[in-house]
Formats: sequence, C-alpha cells, structure tokens
Amino acid sequence: MPSYTVTVATGSQWFAGTDDYIYLSLVGSTGCSEKHLLDKPFYNDFERGAVDSYDVTVDEELGEIQLVKIEKRKYWLHDDWYLKYITLKTPCGDYIEFPCYRWITGEGEIILRDGRAKLACDDQIHILKQHRRKELETRQKQYRWMEWNPGFPLSIDAKCHKDLPRDIQFDSEKGVDFVLNYSRAMENLFINRFMHMFQSSWSDFADFEKIFVKISNTISERVMNHWQEDLMFGYQFLNGCNPVLIRRCTKLPKKLPVTTEMVECSLERQLTLQQEVEQGNIFIVDFEMLDGIDANKTDPCTLQFLAAPICLLYKNLANKIVPIAIQLNQIPGDENPIFLPSDAKYDWLLAKIWVRSSDFHVHQTITHLLRTHLVSEVFGIALYRQLPAVHPIFKLLVAHVRFTIAINTKAREQLICEYGLFDKANATGGGGHVQMVQRAMQDLTYTSLCFPEAIKARGMDSAEDIPNYFYRDDGLLVWEAIKTFTAEVVGIYYESDQVVAEDQELQDFVNDVYMYGMRGKKTSGFPKSIKTREKLSEYLTVVIFTASAQHAAVNFGQYDWCSWIPNAPPTMRAPPPTAKGVVTIEQIVDTLPDRGRSCWHLGAVWALSQFQENELFLGTYPEEHFIEKPVKEAMARFRKNLDTIVSVIAERNKNKKLPYYYLSPDRIPNSVAI
Repeated sequence: MPSYTVTVATGSQWFAGTDDYIYLSLVGSTGCSEKHLLDKPFYNDFERGAVDSYDVTVDEELGEIQLVKIEKRKYWLHDDWYLKYITLKTPCGDYIEFPCYRWITGEGEIILRDGRAKLACDDQIHILKQHRRKELETRQKQYRWMEWNPGFPLSIDAKCHKDLPRDIQFDSEKGVDFVLNYSRAMENLFINRFMHMFQSSWSDFADFEKIFVKISNTISERVMNHWQEDLMFGYQFLNGCNPVLIRRCTKLPKKLPVTTEMVECSLERQLTLQQEVEQGNIFIVDFEMLDGIDANKTDPCTLQFLAAPICLLYKNLANKIVPIAIQLNQIPGDENPIFLPSDAKYDWLLAKIWVRSSDFHVHQTITHLLRTHLVSEVFGIALYRQLPAVHPIFKLLVAHVRFTIAINTKAREQLICEYGLFDKANATGGGGHVQMVQRAMQDLTYTSLCFPEAIKARGMDSAEDIPNYFYRDDGLLVWEAIKTFTAEVVGIYYESDQVVAEDQELQDFVNDVYMYGMRGKKTSGFPKSIKTREKLSEYLTVVIFTASAQHAAVNFGQYDWCSWIPNAPPTMRAPPPTAKGVVTIEQIVDTLPDRGRSCWHLGAVWALSQFQENELFLGTYPEEHFIEKPVKEAMARFRKNLDTIVSVIAERNKNKKLPYYYLSPDRIPNSVAI
C-alpha cells in the first residue's frame, strides 16, 4: 500500500498553534484518498512554531498529487490555526511543496496546490481550473470594496479590524492600537504631566524643550538647534519628511508678484530675478491644495487656522536651497504681503513657521495617507480579489501588502474618523483632511507614482544642477533595483507580450485598481489593461516601490523632523499676519500649538516613526510562496543589489551632520504596516 510522509509547519506568531483535530486528504490524477487524522500518540501536535511529520498510507495508487485538502474540526473550543506549509514525500521519493501561509479558522478547510507558480493558461486539468475559480469566488465575497468617503479611493468593506478576513489581520491587534500607542508614547516621552494644562500656551521657544526628548546626535536635536536658519528651512524641502513638493520654477506665477528689487539682497549672481529663473536657480513650493480647506472646529475653546502659502526658493552660489520670498495666501493684495529675509526677524520667522505648518498638513494627509497608505490598500484589495495564490504576480506582491489593509482599517476606526485622534492636534482635523484627500485625488496619477517620472516632472532630476537631493538619488537606486527584479520575474513566467495580454486574471487585477481604486477616472492615467512585459514590470515596480520605499521615505522621519514643535506645528491658533512690522515673539508663541496639542502631536510622530515588531525589510521573503529555483536566484540577486545600495548610502552618510538614511534598503519595510 502506497505510503506518503507528510510534514506540516505551524506558524511561529502568537496563537498560531491549535489543539483541534486536523485531517488531511490527498487528491491525485487517478484518485482521492480517505481523510487521515494527523495525530501522534502522547504528543502535542501543531504547537506554535512546530514542524510535525506523519506517515499517511493510502489504499490505492493516486497518481500525480494535484491538491492537498486540510480540514480542522473542533476539539474543545474554536481554535484558529496558522498553517505555513505542507511538504509531501511520495512513495517514489519525490518531494512536493504546498505553501499556505494562511489561517484556518473555526471548523474550516483549505485546499492547497503545489508551490509551482502557474498562469491560468498553464492549467489544463479541470480540477485545477475549478480550484482556481472557486478560490477567487470565495475571496471576492470576503474582500469587498467600500466607499469610506465620497471621492476617496475605495477601501475594504470592514467597519473595524476584527471584521477583516483573518488572513490580513494583525497577529496582535494591541500592537497597532493607535490610542494605546499614543498613550504609551506619551508615557515613554514623559509628557503626560503637561496634559492637565491642555489649552495653555508655552512661555517661549525654550519652553518647548520641556517636552522635547533629547537623544544624543539625532536629527531631531539638530533641528531644534537650527530650525530658525534659512539653510535648514530649505534643506527640508529636499530631504525632510515631505521631499516631494519642491519644483523648479520655470515661470513666476502672477499670483506671486515678487520683483527683483524685493529679493535682490538674496540673489548672489548679480542677475535679475527673471534671469535667475531662466538659469534654473529658482524653485517654488505652492500650497494651493490648502486654499479654502476648513480649519478644525471640534474644540470650541480653541480657534484653529490654516493658510495656503507660496514659497519661492533660491539655489545660492554654495548650491544650497534657501527661501527668498513667502506669501501666506494665494490671492495677492495689501493684506497678503510678501515676506522677505530682509524683513524684521520675527516677521520672517513667522512666515516660515506658517510654511512649515502647511507642509506638515500636506505631508500627513496627501503625501503619507493618500499616496502611500490608501493607494497601497487599493493594490492589496485588487490583488486578493483577482489573483489566485498560485499566480506568480500574487506570489510576488503578497509580501508588499502585508498588514496594509489592517493598518488602514485601524486608522479609519481610531485615527482619521470623526472625533478620532487626528482631530485632537491637527488644524486639518474635523473634516479638513477629508476635503484635502478629495481635492488631491485630482492630481493622483499613475505617472506621479513612477518615481523617475515624478522627479523629472518637477524639474528636479539633474544631480549636477541640484546636488544633495538624497531623496532623489537614493530613490532612483532603489527604483532601479526593484525594476530589475520585477523584470526578471516577469521574464520567467511570461515568455512574450502576448502571454501578458492574454492573462485575464492579471487584466482583471489591473482593471480592479483602475475602476475601484481610481474610481474609473481616465485622467488618472492608470492603465485599464497591460499588454507588454515591459509595462507589467513597470506596474509591479510602482506597486512595490509605493508600498516600501516611498512609504519609508515619508513616514520614518516624522520624529526626526516634526518632534520639535515650532518646526512642524500641527495647528496654528491665530490667523496669518496681514501686515509687516507687527509680529512679536509673544505673538508667535501664542500662535503655536498649546501644551496639550503639542503633547498629542509629539506622541503621534513618535508612534508613527517606530518599526513594527518583527518588521520585514525590502528583499526579505521569509514566506516561501515561490519554490522555483530561477525566482529564488532572482531574489538573491535583488538582495545583493540592495546590499550594494546600503553600502553606497552608508559611505555617503559618513561624518554627515545630517545623514539621510530613510531610503537605505535595510530601513525600508516591505509594506505599509504602520
């Protein structure tokens, strides 16, 4: 009688093991086995982290094994089980791998295929075609689209984290409880003692140090010491938290009527302002996005204000970017003066603070929330709905959507919802952030997610003209490494452009992203279908880069750049000045956030800057969804390329007072998970 050796691996995360009864059936080309109870006498099977082996004897020859069926039946209480994989040693000595990496809940069952990645056209056997179709039908019932707010990308249909399919929930929900994390952060930072003075102002800039945790030689401490300097102000548009707004100014906008006479003391080349523009030395950051957005009104005791500044910057003879003119609102006029470095010290400082506050709002809501979190969730939902586990693109991308849907659901539950944590400290809370996302959706295009094209569109692509733009330099290295890797994987499974065009599951995935994520808007430029291997490689690079590198670049520097409150005020408690020569230090301090909001803000940027426990970084794929040697070799080359980039960045950062490390691959998590 034929005998198989079955090896079963249980996950090592919390509560992965089970005491339930586990049954196995084998489905072969010539027959199906009986159900076999996997149980060893006097042994605790399927403990967390265990790898257990069993001999399974069948009555007759089964032929080539096509499917393995696992059933879980209740022993005492319902007991979820995380199955990593099953391997099968056949009677003739062959090994077959069946990757799973899924939870089996309740009295459930899972039917697994062997680990070889297959396109739909590769499946000729009816039972495999049927398995493929049923898996997607089941997933499409579990992963449903929902409109959380009009005009937003669609999200997962779940009111809270526990409503999500078990496979995409966090292992431990406590680890991502925003309320808990913020409270814990405030304890760790020793700032709870200020909360009882919630609405009281600080006394002066030095007073902010009372809540500022100094960690030796960190960027945050350098920001505290140099935030008032024009060089530090300009540097942040290149390498701070939000390095995506600055663009080369090719024409001075009419709404910013700045003249050579106004700024000539800042121009170092003895040229007119227009000549400086023509030579490519003028840059602009326009916060038009904030114009008309409602400021937070959730606290009747504290008025909060927003502005929509325009900031003109100049590349000086030392190739440093410095501000030369700031207008705090969009429409020029007597009550909307253009502030200049030559103005009174506090006039100029307050104008810069308004720009920094506006930058914080655009960063949090657009650069971070919309363009990494929500976009990655769209890719994740479409992936689960349209690509079966056996599909090579599913195997490639699943690591890059890990916990993304869960963190976004948690955010909608606690953070950005009505009366959520976002409302506590931010001037765009209370609905302004929703208006901003709705507005920013007009500019969310496929091309803008293609890193090289996005850099080029802003005129920021020349390393010779604009040195020390480390976000650009490191981002291009990582983009190319990812694209080389995706092109290799595409080449392994798609022998021609025709195979790409005829892969209906792939086309359904791409169309789901377009129709639901981007709401079917032609202006988004998102493809409805993909016809070539080259375009597929680019598309996959967009998905992976957005979820990994782009998120890392705009997320993990939040404590570095935003913990010194005057450098990134989350709210302003007085309107922008309408005249020059009247601003005092007392006025600035009264405009900045009060003690309570400062504490909430500090707790938030601390919590959001921490890596997840057991974080998985770019290039690491501990879940072996792929079993084929060519893909494993491509992964090894990918890791080697990333290691080279790590070395290049480490060498560049040596002895730098302001190192840039957010795009070093050893600091880039695989997915958006915080």
